[in-house]
Amino acid sequence: MATLLRSKLSNVATSVSHKSQAKVSGMFARMGFQAATDEEAVGFAHCDDLDMEHRQGLQMDILKSEGSEEGGEPPLEGDIHYQRDGTGPLPPSASKEACSELSGQGKPKITAWEAGWNVTNAIQGMFVLGLPYAILHGGYLGLFLIIFAAVVCCYTGKILIACLYEENEDGEIVRVRDSYVDIANACCAPRFPTLGGRIVNVAQIIELVMTCILYVVVSGNLMYNSFPNLPVSQKSWSIIATAVLLPCAFLKNLKAVSKFSLLCTLAHFVINILVIAYCLSRARDWAWDKVKFYIDVKKFPISIGIIVFSYTSQIFLPSLEGNMQNPKEFHCMMNWTHIAACILKGLFALVAYLTWADETKEVITDNLPSTIRAVVNIFLVAKALLSYPLPFFAAVEVLERSLFQDGNRAFFPNCYGGDGRLKSWGLTLRCALVVFTLLMAIYVPHFALLMGLTGSLTGAGLCFLLPSLFHLKLLWRKLLWHHVFFDVAIFVIGGICSISGFIHSLEGLIEAFRTNAED
Repeated sequence: MATLLRSKLSNVATSVSHKSQAKVSGMFARMGFQAATDEEAVGFAHCDDLDMEHRQGLQMDILKSEGSEEGGEPPLEGDIHYQRDGTGPLPPSASKEACSELSGQGKPKITAWEAGWNVTNAIQGMFVLGLPYAILHGGYLGLFLIIFAAVVCCYTGKILIACLYEENEDGEIVRVRDSYVDIANACCAPRFPTLGGRIVNVAQIIELVMTCILYVVVSGNLMYNSFPNLPVSQKSWSIIATAVLLPCAFLKNLKAVSKFSLLCTLAHFVINILVIAYCLSRARDWAWDKVKFYIDVKKFPISIGIIVFSYTSQIFLPSLEGNMQNPKEFHCMMNWTHIAACILKGLFALVAYLTWADETKEVITDNLPSTIRAVVNIFLVAKALLSYPLPFFAAVEVLERSLFQDGNRAFFPNCYGGDGRLKSWGLTLRCALVVFTLLMAIYVPHFALLMGLTGSLTGAGLCFLLPSLFHLKLLWRKLLWHHVFFDVAIFVIGGICSISGFIHSLEGLIEAFRTNAED
């Protein structure tokens, strides 16, 4: 009798537990989260280790499962982890088969509008503040490049997604790859099966770290220009900003930080509107004669990198397309997001330049009157500081995964202990990365130069060169002649612009570094 009673109570408890989990799952699903078991979360996370939160981009919460405390009980079977769009913990036993199986099972998909919002966040970030400076050195050709970069980045985004698919034995188009790294490895196989992935990893790490440096630079620049009467230099403001950012080294996940991402994005749109409104109020004084048809040969290549960097979003497009309810709408979504970005960026850059002409500064908000400059810049600094953890955490994840956690292929011992806690030397490496971003911001406090260098090096590579090269390599037998022409033209033009912008940006940075070292 006692056994029967215990059995009934156990069944009732299990039923209540399942119902409560279903209610919680439904609630999180309505909020945009996905409920998944450990294995499902792992399988999807393995699909793309590069789809991290960076550059004011994809609005997703990354939750990593934490090992049980020492002496605690192991998690029960069916334990639930919630994450947005399937990003989850990555145990060592993830498999490619699980990735393909889980990509379409039980995952709440996003609509084309939600996907478009994510892309918009990536290409309409705070780095558009440097676009008027690009018009200063490029004139009408700079405006043309804003349009040209939008067209090319939209096209390369589409062909990158095309590289994820192949035709099976039945003649059906199926998704056989899941990430940028998979595409790169497929192009280098069979002789160098991991070379392509390593190249993409290095490019992404460089872009993420440079993005962190830019956030520190822009924070110091904005604070210095907001309070010029204070006896605090731009370098000192950068040190203060880094001191605020040092706790990023202790981050385990981005759950808390990601809550502010939407608020920061909306605040940035409001700031852009305020800048445009101020410029429109001075429309009578616009200097149309200052917009040139010729270019500054020495500084215009830097402008190319600035423009390209403001459009980079390719690294997370494979994951985004895989999460869409209807992947066939991806092309349409890319069209309207890049058309909107092109129009908004072009208008913002032109209107701001017409207002201040030759006095246009690297960060356009520094041109605002002192009465409103301080308020606007403080909001921008807050956005920069809250955005810093996203690329920092992503860079740390890629570094730890490739150098310390890649099984037998890891170059160094695991930086995590058996209980899942970060070892002291692993924490030291994280702190060193924060300090490195500070040192770069101190010795090269030039927003435009750093942005131009990053756009010319990794931006052009990830958005122009690699997608067109991969498209030709994987699908050249099925391409029409005009696709081949476009791919070759983009590769050649992108290569020339990348090399030119990189050389000029590097020369400017070396000169700035020498000047700061002498001071």
